Amino acid sequence: MHPRLPARTPPVEPQFIGEPNFATAADGIPATSPVPRGLRSRTASIPAAGASPLPTAIGTEGMFVPTGYEPGYAYPLLVWLPDASSGRFDLGRTMSRVSLRNHVAVQPLRADDANADREALVWRAIDNVRDRVSINPRRIFLIGQGSGGTEAFRIACRHATAFAGVISIGGSFPLREGLFGRLEEVRRLPMLLCCHREAPAEVVGPTDSTLRLFHAAGAMLAMRIYPGRNDLSKTILADVNRWLMDEICGSSAPRPTPCGS
Repeated sequence: MHPRLPARTPPVEPQFIGEPNFATAADGIPATSPVPRGLRSRTASIPAAGASPLPTAIGTEGMFVPTGYEPGYAYPLLVWLPDASSGRFDLGRTMSRVSLRNHVAVQPLRADDANADREALVWRAIDNVRDRVSINPRRIFLIGQGSGGTEAFRIACRHATAFAGVISIGGSFPLREGLFGRLEEVRRLPMLLCCHREAPAEVVGPTDSTLRLFHAAGAMLAMRIYPGRNDLSKTILADVNRWLMDEICGSSAPRPTPCGS
């Protein structure tokens, strides 16, 4: 575990009985409800069982709480890094397409300054969420879109033991940055790269080089290519949920070999 993630006694992990819940999209977009900066209660602004999901503000960060939140469960946490060049990222809409019940999610403060420490913002967001809701520290996933996906790869490979997996949607792997320095740790980190057929050349162009690198290193990378042009389509995000649930619950099927596509 990364030193910035202090060890805590985790609550009981939720038991997913039978087939994992692959929730469909919601009819509407949950409204944002501001929370005072100093409010640190673990149960503040948490919806009651059966209530709609409630993205709340943690200072300047956004958090998504699943429907039917149970304080006694240790939920997986999804840390979302949006594309820096895109418009407004809607955490509530995106999570409604992933799952309404399976995960807590947070969007770290967006860094407008190019020199800002984006990694520090990720650790801050994780700590803030863990202070408020029940999170399993061994089930923290990084997910990024576009340049955020590349950043997710970068942070996760530097701190491979702090994360349960990393997903990039439309963001290439940074091949020239020597991120396999801690090879034994990176080999145990599950990774998923999703992109659509109309993705820019800088995303689809390095595909062969990326697969060769992972094959040579013996690391795990699943790569999936989709029709269409929407990185955050229902199809892609439903597959993201299935991949996450396979990692969280375990799959009865044989584990894919490194660099499986």
